[in-house]
Amino acid sequence: MATTATSTPTTTPAAGRVVLLDVLRGVAILGTLATNVWIFATPGGEARFLLDATSVSAAVGLSGDGPAAAAIVEGVFRFLANGKFLALLTILFGVGLAIQHRSATTRGRPWPGRYGWRALLLFVEGTLHFLVVFAFDVLMGYAVTALLVAWLLARSVRVQRAAMYLAGGMHLALMLLLTLALVLAPQAAFGDGDGGAGGAGTEPQFTEAGWPDQVAFRLDNLLALRAEPILTFGLLVFLFLFGVRLWRAGVFDADDRGRVRRRRLLWIGLGVGLPLNAATTLAGPQWFLVDRYVCAPLLALGYLGLVGVWVDGSRRPGVVRDGLGAVGRTALSCYVLQNVLCAALCYGWGLGLAHAWRHAAPWWVLGLWAVLSVVLVVVARWWTTRWRRGPLEAAAGRLVRRS
Repeated sequence: MATTATSTPTTTPAAGRVVLLDVLRGVAILGTLATNVWIFATPGGEARFLLDATSVSAAVGLSGDGPAAAAIVEGVFRFLANGKFLALLTILFGVGLAIQHRSATTRGRPWPGRYGWRALLLFVEGTLHFLVVFAFDVLMGYAVTALLVAWLLARSVRVQRAAMYLAGGMHLALMLLLTLALVLAPQAAFGDGDGGAGGAGTEPQFTEAGWPDQVAFRLDNLLALRAEPILTFGLLVFLFLFGVRLWRAGVFDADDRGRVRRRRLLWIGLGVGLPLNAATTLAGPQWFLVDRYVCAPLLALGYLGLVGVWVDGSRRPGVVRDGLGAVGRTALSCYVLQNVLCAALCYGWGLGLAHAWRHAAPWWVLGLWAVLSVVLVVVARWWTTRWRRGPLEAAAGRLVRRS
């Protein structure tokens, strides 16, 4: 990685970390919360999603029955979050894998080496997270994808490029075929809308039932609740390998080349991704798959470029940048913590706010996201002033070293 005397906004040589990557991870973590908070805060919670997979999309907010201002605010908020930060987080996971691969090869260590144990541990963590906290965990899918991509990194660049294009092409074809089916037969996919409208049939599972009942619900509906990482496995592989290519292309370097490429991502991602994503959002629920799993990753590149340009311009550390960086350095711990807090606040075994405050949506949901974001930033900053790694990151590191 190239560094210069003026590279302080992007790198911290003494700590051996890329500040931009930490900030991007922090943005991605708080961004995934901006999507998941709607699942937690909606009566019916995870069970409602089984009846209406589009319940996290912007179209739900725009088609709400409340005041026009509330519908617009909710719709815009959902639009900015839905799928974009998940794609950004996936790309950054690929970048992290590329960094670990480079570190291993530079030191003459075999690859993948112990990375298989690291991926297995991540899968176990994800499985526990899925069962006891939140059904829409990303860690399990990341662990399986990481195993494949780690193996590919030991192959030639030509093989990696072919695998990336093959995975991306297959994913695109699948999304288009499924979307065609939804357009031709929307009733077969979305039913009569009863579940999506209110989710009353599933509401007791997450408003009245206890925590053990919710664990049992996830086990009973394991395949359906794990459909997203299975359905989008091609996209995960593509974004992992794309993150590897971005790292090798110097997109995160602190030199002029890196800054130019970040600006290019900004203009391409926003200039192309924004109008495409707006069109698929407004086209209706039949276009949900293309909206979330095709256009959203493109707009995520614009987010990456936008954050990069902002970090490039921040010559001195600030409260916001440092806070986001702290969340990024403890990304795994913050990801799990935000879901634990949401479940405790929204579900019936906790405070049950999803049911109690259901008539105050969307304002209380937006407030919940804002308050939890501040809590995560404060806790992460406090932790990183005392310890180098987050608690889950440190525990995972110790277990891998002992393997």
